[in-house]
Amino acid sequence: MSATDDIALDRRPDAPTETPATTAGFDWVRLVPLITVAVILALWSLAASRGWVSRVFLPSPAAVLASAYQVTVSGFADSTLPQHLLASLARVFGALLASIVVAVPIGAVIATSRIGRGIFDPLVEFLRPLPPLAYLPLIIIWFGIGEASKVLVIALAMAPPIIIATAAGVRSVSADRLNAARSLGATPLQLLRFVVLPSALPSIVTGIRIALGAGWSTLVAAELVAASRGLGFMIQSAATFLGTDVVILGIAVIGAVAILFELLMRALERRFVPWSTHL
Repeated sequence: MSATDDIALDRRPDAPTETPATTAGFDWVRLVPLITVAVILALWSLAASRGWVSRVFLPSPAAVLASAYQVTVSGFADSTLPQHLLASLARVFGALLASIVVAVPIGAVIATSRIGRGIFDPLVEFLRPLPPLAYLPLIIIWFGIGEASKVLVIALAMAPPIIIATAAGVRSVSADRLNAARSLGATPLQLLRFVVLPSALPSIVTGIRIALGAGWSTLVAAELVAASRGLGFMIQSAATFLGTDVVILGIAVIGAVAILFELLMRALERRFVPWSTHL
C-alpha cells in the first residue's frame, strides 16, 4: 500500500469534525451575556410578581425603572441622578489620576532599584490587603471630611494594583532589547521612552483596569464621609429609609458605568497598545 493510499484512508467521511461557533457568519456565543441578563430579569420579575419576596426587600424591575425616571427628573436627596453620577465620576477619576502619577514611578523604582524595593515594597504589601473602611477613620482625622479625604481613600485603594502591575511590566522588559538599544547608543532617557515604557505599557494598562474596579468598590465607603452628593451617598440615604428600589438603582448604575469603562479601557488598549499579548 502506498503512502497516498494511507493518506486517503485517513480521510474517513465519518470522522468527527469540529463545528464552528458561527452560523452564516454570526457568532451565537455573543448572545450568551444577553441571554443571561434576560434570564435574571425574568426570574426577578417572576419573584416580584408572585410575591416570593416582599416588595419592600425586592421591588420589581418596573418599579426600579420608575424610580430611575423619578430620580433623574425630580432628584433624590436634593440631587438628580446625573448630578450624583457626575460627583462620583469626579471622585473616582480624580483618584485615578493621582494614583497613576504616584504609582507608576513607584512601580518603576521597585522594579529597577533594590533600595527602592526595600523602601516601597513593604508599604505596598501592607496597604494592599487593607479594606478602605479600616483606614477611613484615620484619613478623616488627618484630612477632615472634605473632598480631599474621599479622593484620598479611593486613591489609596487604586495605587497598589498599579504599582504592582508597573513593577511586573518593567521587570518583564527583554534584556536583549535593552542591550540592542544600548549598542545603538541610546541614552537612559531614550531607553525609558522607547524600550521600557512600550514594553511595560500593557501591564500598566491592566493595572489601571484593576484599579478602576477597586476604585468603584471603594466609592460607597468614601461617600459615607459627610457627602451630600454621589452614588454611594444616594445608596446609603435610600437604605436608611428602606428605599430598596433606589438602592438597586444605585447599584445598577455603578455596575453599568464600571462595565462601560472596562469596555472603553479594552478598546483603548487595542487601539494604542496593539502589541499587548492579552487583548
